[in-house]
Amino acid sequence: MDAHDPTTASPHDVRRRALVAPEPWENPAPAPRYDLVVIGAGTAGLVCASAAAGLGAKVALIEQHEMGGDCLNVGCVPSKGIIAGARAWHGVQTARAFGLETSITRADARVTFERMRALRADISVVDSAARFRGLGVDVFRGTGRFTGPATADVAGVTLFFRRAVIATGARAALPPIPGLADVGAHTNETIFDVADVPARLLVIGGGPIGCELAQSFARLGSQVTLLTDTDTILPRELPDASRIVAAALAQDGVRLITGAAILRATRSGSTTRLHVRHGNTEEDLDGDALLVAAGRTPNTASLGLDAAGVRATPAGIETNDHLRTANPRIYAAGDVAARWQFTHAADFMARTVVRNALFFGRAKVSALIVPWVTYTSPEVAHVGMTHTEAAAAGARVQTLHLPMHEVDRAILDGDTDGFLRLYVEAGSDRILGGTLVAVHAGEMIGELALAVTHRIGLGKLATTIHPYPTQAEIFRKAGDLWNRGKLTPTAKRLLARWFALLR
Repeated sequence: MDAHDPTTASPHDVRRRALVAPEPWENPAPAPRYDLVVIGAGTAGLVCASAAAGLGAKVALIEQHEMGGDCLNVGCVPSKGIIAGARAWHGVQTARAFGLETSITRADARVTFERMRALRADISVVDSAARFRGLGVDVFRGTGRFTGPATADVAGVTLFFRRAVIATGARAALPPIPGLADVGAHTNETIFDVADVPARLLVIGGGPIGCELAQSFARLGSQVTLLTDTDTILPRELPDASRIVAAALAQDGVRLITGAAILRATRSGSTTRLHVRHGNTEEDLDGDALLVAAGRTPNTASLGLDAAGVRATPAGIETNDHLRTANPRIYAAGDVAARWQFTHAADFMARTVVRNALFFGRAKVSALIVPWVTYTSPEVAHVGMTHTEAAAAGARVQTLHLPMHEVDRAILDGDTDGFLRLYVEAGSDRILGGTLVAVHAGEMIGELALAVTHRIGLGKLATTIHPYPTQAEIFRKAGDLWNRGKLTPTAKRLLARWFALLR
C-alpha cells in the first residue's frame, strides 16, 4: 500500500491527500507585498499563517508536500492512532485478571490501521489548503526558496515580503550503516502505509519513536527486536524511567539489544538481515520489515539560504533567542530550528515568531517551559529542569520521590509501575522540574507544567483538593511530603511540649 499512489492507497488516504495536497491546485495571484511569507505548512507554519492572518496581516503560505506536516501525516496523529489500537488489544489480553475469558489469539491489525487512516483523514480538514484559503491566507503549492533578503520564489512567481518564517521541519535520518540505504527500510514517513503488521519487525533506535512503535507492533502481533547503540533505551530520560519502560517492552515481547553495533544491512527476497555485534557476540537478525527511528535532520536544502543571508548548521537554522535569523527580516520556528522537536513546542515557537516579527515583540524562546511525553505504556513525561540542569544553574535542589504503588487509584487500576520525581529549590517550595512515569502521565503532566510555568509552589498543590481516587492525586501527595519535610526536629519538640501542656 502506498498512501501517495491513488491506485493502491486507502480511500481514506485519497480523501486526506485531496485536502492537504490537492491536485490540481491553482496558486493565487501574488500580492504586491506580504506582511509575512511562511515556507512550510507543518504545525509551526500553520500556526504562524493562521495567527497572522487572523490579526489582519497579508500572509502567503508555501508547501511543497502535504499540509499538516509530519504531525498530521506521518507523526503524532497516525502513531497515536496505532498506539490506541495496540492498547485496546493489550487491554483484552490483560483483562483475564478481572475475570474476562476470551478465545481471541491475535489482533487484526488491518482494522487498526484503517481506523487510523479514517481518523487521520477526518482530522486533516483542520489543516487543509481550502480551510487556510478561507482564512484569508494565500496558499501556494510548490517549492519555496529565497532569491534575496526580502524575496522568495514559488513555482516561478516572486513573492515580496516584509517578514518571512522558515518552518520546513525535519525528516528521519538514516545512520551510516553499510547497505542500509539499499534494503528498503521504513521510517516514520512510510511505516504507517503498511496494510498489516509484519510477522518480524526490526527497529533501529531506542528513542521515543522507536520505543512507542516497537511496543505497539509487538502488542499487535509482530515479533519485534529493537536495537540501539546506547546503553539503555530513552537515554534522555531518568535511568529509573528507562528501566521501567524497558521492562514493560520486554513483558510485551520486544527483544531489546542495547550497545549494538550494526555492521551492515542486506536483503534477500523479502527478508532484511542486520549483521550485529553486541558485547562479545555477533549475530544475524532477520526481519520482514525494518523501521529506522534513529534521529532526525532539518529540512534546509533548496531554501536558497545564501541568497537570503540566513545561516544554518547540520542541527538546523541558526536563530537568536527571539527566533530571528542572521537576516533580521527572516525568522525560523519548529523542528527546523528547535532543540525540542515536539508539535506543541512548534506551536508556541510560532506564537513567539508572530509577536516578534509583526509587532516588534521581544519574546524569548528560552522562556518557554516545554513538557514532553513518550507514549509507551507506561508513559514517561517531563517538564522543567532535570536535577543536573538545576545544579548547573547554581540552584540548591531538594529531590522528592513518590512511587505510584502508594497511590490508591494506581493500585486499583493495576498500574503501579512508575513514580513522580520532583526537583524543588531548597529552602522554598518552588518546583524546578519533574518526571512522571505512569500509564496516563501525558494527561497528568499539564498540572505540573502549569505549576512550573507560573511558579505555583508545592504548598499550593498540597492545599488543592484533588478528586479521590485519581492517579493525579500524586501531586497533592507530593505537596504533603514537602510540608512534612518542613517539620524540623526543633519544631517537633516545641509541638510535643505544646500538646503536653494541653493534656
